[in-house]
Amino acid sequence: MGGKRDKPEEIMSKLRQGEALQGQGMSVAEAVRQIGVTQQACYRGRRLYGGMGREQRKRLKNLEKENQRLRRAVSDLTLTS
Repeated sequence: MGGKRDKPEEIMSKLRQGEALQGQGMSVAEAVRQIGVTQQACYRGRRLYGGMGREQRKRLKNLEKENQRLRRAVSDLTLTS
């Protein structure tokens, strides 16, 4: 049974909150507990979206959509051939 998936914007918001709390002197464990995520989710989010700005996130999302569209086109062509 899968859990709820947060959108990249929500993940970035939580990462910023966690970084602000750590800047106030909290440990990582205390900060992630306060924002309501696990430590592993925090590290995964930081790895995926750590240094991205808004424009980079938009570009990544557009590239992912185009990649999905191209994969469908290739699979349709290989199935019909």
